[in-house]
Amino acid sequence: MQVRRVEPGDRSWIAEAVVGAFSSTRVVSRGRVHEDASALDGFVVESDGRPVGCALWHEVDGDAELVVIVTTYRGAGAGTALLDAVVEHARAQHWTRLWLITTNDNTDALRMYQRAGWEWVGWYRDAVQDARSLKPELPDRGAHAIPIRHEIELEYPL
Repeated sequence: MQVRRVEPGDRSWIAEAVVGAFSSTRVVSRGRVHEDASALDGFVVESDGRPVGCALWHEVDGDAELVVIVTTYRGAGAGTALLDAVVEHARAQHWTRLWLITTNDNTDALRMYQRAGWEWVGWYRDAVQDARSLKPELPDRGAHAIPIRHEIELEYPL
């Protein structure tokens, strides 16, 4: 796995990957709409020279939200490589806070985040119901046919 910064030529692939994971390029977290998350800055991970994942963030005043992490090649370490690269970048940029929001159905990712040292810092009951008013295309069920209802906030201790 090779991780590198996003380049202009990656945007089409990233948009497809984001739509595949989030039903559109719009991502909602904690009531905030990222209108085109595929346009955010970040990293791409490649396997044999082909993109297999991306991690995209939104930086504000020395803090950053990891808005998107998507891999299309599971079980090969792509997600962990992306998380490691984002944390290293956060430290190099002297960000004071790095966090992400996920949903209660995302159990595979929750395991990966916690193994990688991310800490569970918030749980927002029924927050996805509110998010559906901002993004109606959110499905009712997600991974493992689990009803998608709650947002979970994780933070990496920098």
